[in-house]
Amino acid sequence: MENGSKQIWGFRGNEELKIASEITVRGFLNLLMFHVNKDDDRPTVPLGHGDPSAFPSFRTTGIAEDAVVDALRTANYNCYAPTVGVLPARRSIADYLSRDLPYKLSADDVYLTIGCTQAIEVILTVLARPGANILLPRPGFPYYEARAACSRLEVRHFDLLPEKGWEVNLEAVEALADQNTVAMVIINPGNPCGNVYSHQHLEKIAETARKLGILVIADEVYNHLTFGSKPFVPMGTLGSIAPVITLGSISKRWIVPGWRCGWLITNDPNNILRKTGIVDSIRGCLDVSSDPATFIQAAIPQILENTKEDFFSKIIYIIREAANLCYERIKEIPCITCPYKPEGSMYTMVKLNLCLLEDIGDDVEFCLKLAKEESVIVLPGMAVGMKNWLRITIAIELSTLEDGLARIEAFCQRHAKNNKI
Repeated sequence: MENGSKQIWGFRGNEELKIASEITVRGFLNLLMFHVNKDDDRPTVPLGHGDPSAFPSFRTTGIAEDAVVDALRTANYNCYAPTVGVLPARRSIADYLSRDLPYKLSADDVYLTIGCTQAIEVILTVLARPGANILLPRPGFPYYEARAACSRLEVRHFDLLPEKGWEVNLEAVEALADQNTVAMVIINPGNPCGNVYSHQHLEKIAETARKLGILVIADEVYNHLTFGSKPFVPMGTLGSIAPVITLGSISKRWIVPGWRCGWLITNDPNNILRKTGIVDSIRGCLDVSSDPATFIQAAIPQILENTKEDFFSKIIYIIREAANLCYERIKEIPCITCPYKPEGSMYTMVKLNLCLLEDIGDDVEFCLKLAKEESVIVLPGMAVGMKNWLRITIAIELSTLEDGLARIEAFCQRHAKNNKI
């Protein structure tokens, strides 16, 4: 630089990306972990995320581990995979999902992705166009909002109704939609609410989507993780009413989120998605994306076909016991209430009663102070679109959950107005 002139650089960070990343679950959890008191000798209780793989009770089945090892040792899968995924894996996933459908999927309906998160990225990228909008649930999974922001896809929120088991407010969906609406998202079993939708309610959703001329994106990453009165029903069973894009993975049911293998499925017996160019756009998007590790893809057939039912039953039993414990224990903590006993996924939503607490202005402050004072991580409702609510993880060892809830109760007593709790 001459004469002390200031150097001007032609690049800068993407502010929109920074803002989008701040509303993710990971962003909030990182913030909370930063506030944990490093001098607290007690172990931190992780009630904020959906990854129980670190707990011995949640270790994945040996069949899945052996499948990965076997695939590696063949030395046949050190190569790049096809854009849409290796054919045996796609066939196996089609067969696995077809068990619950009134029609049979083919390998051509299956696209492998790097976990369910890449499946979200792909479908939102495909649907994004100038002026388009998408309908998302509130509360929901904030990754949808983050990816929509990156794709410049307008977001409109419809409410889930806690008094009706977190069902979709379909009147709100119809009021929000216009000629630029491309899709609505449902998460079933529900994250963050722990709800499970009945076939009757799903049929109403499909009929609404048909009426509006939009597709349904069904996030079913927690498929079959149900432990209440309602069984899991895939949205794809209603694909003949309105086209359905199903997103899923092995992450949750097999407790292997770090393996990063998911899928995007076209449930479309009437070929509407092919006629409208969605299928070609999915393939095009995957052409410029990364792939799941080839050896993990190769392990999928053995994982899906050989896992024993007792593995799934054990996981369901543990989560059911945790759900019961959490629901009953919360009744003893006056400043929080649980309006709906969870029946699926790995979470429950509880409402904060701030009127009973001093020096706490909202759910974020509650969670920050809880992390600092009790080394308990709970996700603030703000992260999932519900201010002054909390999302509590129930996929956790029972003893750890009991410890965490006891610390939450002690925290509430310490911050009670006039110490009356």
